[in-house]
Amino acid sequence: MLRTEELTKNYGGFRALDHLSVAVAPGEVCGLLGPNGSGKSTALRLILGFLRPSAGTAQIAGHDCWQDSVNARRHVSYLPGELRLYENMNGRQLVQFLMRLRNLPESSELDGLARSFEIDLSRPIANLSSGMKRKLALLQVLLPHSPLIILDEPTNTLDPTMRDELLGQLRQAGTRGQAVLFSSHVLSEVERICDRVGVLKNGRLVHLQKMAELKEARRARATLGRPASGSPDLPGVRAFDTTGSQVQMEYAGPLPPLLEWLARHDANDLQIEPLGLAAIYHRYHGNNA
Repeated sequence: MLRTEELTKNYGGFRALDHLSVAVAPGEVCGLLGPNGSGKSTALRLILGFLRPSAGTAQIAGHDCWQDSVNARRHVSYLPGELRLYENMNGRQLVQFLMRLRNLPESSELDGLARSFEIDLSRPIANLSSGMKRKLALLQVLLPHSPLIILDEPTNTLDPTMRDELLGQLRQAGTRGQAVLFSSHVLSEVERICDRVGVLKNGRLVHLQKMAELKEARRARATLGRPASGSPDLPGVRAFDTTGSQVQMEYAGPLPPLLEWLARHDANDLQIEPLGLAAIYHRYHGNNA
């Protein structure tokens, strides 16, 4: 549904996005993760045809996002990071207006979805808080059931209950066969619903991770009775560090071989926990990112 190849954006001598190559298939929920300034919003704007790439290409459903941007965007519902709504309308009028722009009838799901997000569609948009405006904008993203949903920091200003509601809706969209791409800097929400996650740093895609594989990985910390003579000769060891009798490793594989190696080194203290996305993120951005 979406494919970028070597997608690059320069502003003078500053490279905001550097040779991004990524693909999102129908039914897949994909997250772009990184702190502010890592290139997430630039990538989404290039994909939507709002910016002209300095190099590389992006395609949606086979349509070039710059040269054939109108047809590319016919397949997309988009939530920008910064909203600008028509404040002379109420909520229902806005949703109806935007659906008509797509040549779509008013969705029978509108009122039910509005109740799920606790939105009063009769209220003037000018009187809504920033969180309520974002929830209203989410309706026009979710209702058309577009083949591709793109969202830029979608949970900003949402309270925890509404964050959970949105993440559930995005997971349902993936189940229906829609492709979802969203940017975030919140590890927990990305880890919860994504099938794949890309980590951006200084405009470059530095890591692409399948979440199913990550869920099989663990971090093990142990205090050994005698120093290790090297890292375990096990295929699942991804990283290994030792300081005296203290060892730490990232491991993806069956536990019995790992426990056997630890037993041979007289481990007297052991902690094993899921690796999680935080370990990968902090590998590139540090613990304070």
